Formats: sequence, structure tokens, C-alpha cells
Amino acid sequence: MTFSKFIFFIAVPLILSSCNSDKKEIKHHPENSNSIELLKADIKKYPDSLMLIQNLIEEYRNENYYDSAILVTDQEIAKDSNNAYLWNIKATLFFENRDTLKAIDALEKAIEVFPLPEYLVALGTIYAEIRSKNALMIADELLERNRMKSAKDAWFIKGLYYNYINEPKNAIPFLDSCLSTDYTYMYAYREKAIALYNLSKYKDAIDVLKRAVTIQNNFDEGYFWLGKCYEKLGQKEDAIESYQNALLYDKDYVEAREALNKLGIKN
Repeated sequence: MTFSKFIFFIAVPLILSSCNSDKKEIKHHPENSNSIELLKADIKKYPDSLMLIQNLIEEYRNENYYDSAILVTDQEIAKDSNNAYLWNIKATLFFENRDTLKAIDALEKAIEVFPLPEYLVALGTIYAEIRSKNALMIADELLERNRMKSAKDAWFIKGLYYNYINEPKNAIPFLDSCLSTDYTYMYAYREKAIALYNLSKYKDAIDVLKRAVTIQNNFDEGYFWLGKCYEKLGQKEDAIESYQNALLYDKDYVEAREALNKLGIKN
């Protein structure tokens, strides 16, 4: 079974933007939807059409009907339990539905079937966020399997892990290694800035973030953390401008909006 045009794939950007996942309204009981009903009708006519089934899962996901999307995915897994990509789809759905443990379980099954480096990176990143030392083991496995290709992700996972266990001094060398391998790795800039922020090195963090938003000028999280650093330095106007830039590139950036409200700026 191949889901050639499927957009599901747990990857670092998805996981690392999960701090904004509370913006999503999770729905558990599908209402009548013309597109969903049409897809169901088509599937009754062509029950073996994988494209129609994938479109139905995707439509449920787009409408935030995660229970229904997971149910359809489970039905497909029951037909083909050795399809790693189906397990990855399930992991994505669980992760977006805020069920990290079930996402981990599904990813582990995907890796058991077919250990793609991308699956390992996703799993290592999630483990880092839940402060599990398994993150370090996966990072080492990535380095052992293909150091040339996977080094940047392995270093990043280690840096992320140490940030999450509140050891910023240990995080920074790994994040530097990541950035020396790939200077466009935006989330490594963010994590390095967070580490410096937690060490009260706000000016150094600003230097890191300025480089990040110069390389990628729509990096909303870079602007958000710039705002936090400027606030610590008492540079209110710069903080306001940074938070506004974050909202410019992500109008639903809840934390940036709240920060502006606290500074007396209504958006």
C-alpha cells in the first residue's frame, strides 16, 4: 500500500511547533460535511481505492475529527499491519491529537517494520520533549547508522534533550554542532537562544536569533524569543516590534499575542 500524495509525516517542524497545538479545536463527533459524505459514498462504490481512503483520513484530519481519522487508519492497519507508513500516519494523528504516548507507540511500530531515519528523528525528538534518555540512545543510533546524513538531527536531539532537562550549558555544544553542520537549521537557533536565555545571557541570545531571522525572515518563533529577550533587557519598544513580527508571520501565535497584551498593546 502506498500513500503517494499523503501529507502526513511526523517531522521535526511538526513536533517542535507543538507548543501552539492548543490553537486546534479537537472534535470527536463528526458533523455532516459534504466533502466527507461524498468521500464515503465514493468509497462504497470503490472500496479498494487507497486514494479515496487516504483522502477521507486527510479530510477528517483537516476538520479536526481525529477519532474518525484514527478509526479509518486502524481499519487499514488491520488489513496491512506491516505497512510502516500507516503506522506513521497513526503516529501523526495521535501526536496532533495530544496523545504523545500513543504517538510514540505507533512510531516505534513503524520503526520496527521499516526503520527510516526520518522516523527515528521524529521519535528521538518526542523523547527529548518528554525528558526521556531514550532520546540520547536514538541520537547515537542515528550517528552510528549514517553520520554524514543524520549528524545534524542527532546533535539537535541531544541539544533539545538537555534543554528540556534544564541543563542549558550541556545543550549549547550540541546545538552548535548541529548549526555547524547545517546553518539553516532554524529550530537549533531557537533552542540555542532558549539555552542562553535560561542562562540569563540575553544579548548573546539576541545575536543568535538575529542571525536566524536574517536567514529566514518569516521565522515567527525567532521573533517571539527576540521579544522575550528584549523584555528582559528592558527594551520595551523592541520587544513590542518583535512580538508584532511574530504575529505578522503567524496570526494565531497565542503566546505572542498574550505578551503584547501584557505590554499594553491590544491586537
